[in-house]
Amino acid sequence: MMTLAIVIPCYNEEAVLADTAAEVTAIMRDLTGRGVIAADSFVLFVNDGSSDGTWKLIERLHAELPGVKGLNLLGNVGQQNAIMAGMMTVRDRVDAVVTIDADLQDDISKLEEMIGYYHDGCDIVYGVRESREVNGFFKRTTARLFYRLQRALGVKNIDNHADFRLMSRRALDELSRYKERVLYLRGIVPLLGLRAAVVSYRFRERKAGKSKYTIGRMVNLGVDGITGFSATPINYIIGAGCLFLVVCFFMVLYILWSFFMGRAVSGWTSIMLSMWFIGAVILLSIGVIGKYIANIFAEVKRRPLYHIDTFLD
Repeated sequence: MMTLAIVIPCYNEEAVLADTAAEVTAIMRDLTGRGVIAADSFVLFVNDGSSDGTWKLIERLHAELPGVKGLNLLGNVGQQNAIMAGMMTVRDRVDAVVTIDADLQDDISKLEEMIGYYHDGCDIVYGVRESREVNGFFKRTTARLFYRLQRALGVKNIDNHADFRLMSRRALDELSRYKERVLYLRGIVPLLGLRAAVVSYRFRERKAGKSKYTIGRMVNLGVDGITGFSATPINYIIGAGCLFLVVCFFMVLYILWSFFMGRAVSGWTSIMLSMWFIGAVILLSIGVIGKYIANIFAEVKRRPLYHIDTFLD
């Protein structure tokens, strides 16, 4: 039997955590009782610098429920780094890890199906949302466009996959070799090249509390996901620059023609062309290149992804 760890990142999830722990531990007991997973399998809650009573609740759950462990991070490091902290902490003591959000909108009942693919030889099993009807129109539409944009820019991704996945110890060992500071697991994991499978499920309503993924956080994650894995935007900027050079050549001909024909106020046309065309290109170029420089800045500092305060084993 395999030893399994379920890693659950938590940020201000006090309202939903008790229900999450009850549902996950019940499934773990059922799988253990039927011999699907080993008795030393466990759940690890990773507290990502919560400002509410999340950590105190994790401590209580650890004391009351067998097979519940806790990892408290010093400060909020973000969901991706919190997931990485949990996986790297337990990878030497388990055969596989499943990561899932604390709100359990992802369907934890698909756990046994994931384990089945693991026994069939898959090192990675992706949980893929077959329906996002619980999300509003705006979020569904932007998510769909984002996945398409990533693929168009050369980023490997799995449609409608977030962070609900199973990874074997072999996959975790390979993942540990990736040292980047700007972490985007949804892009890194497909790069491992290991045998993978997909499990589909229906996205569920959140039981309590509010989503911590604001529009700003989703935009930042999306930008990191593109700039961290693809140089295609830079190539588009180069192409746009060449296009504007061609346009400017013809505009110069038009300006000269207007000047010699007496149809232009001296200096006005050239000033406006410079302000609107060249200015827009420069600003856009600076923005894209600046993002790459920011990522390079984060990489060269080599700061640790997380700092562990307490590990309840």
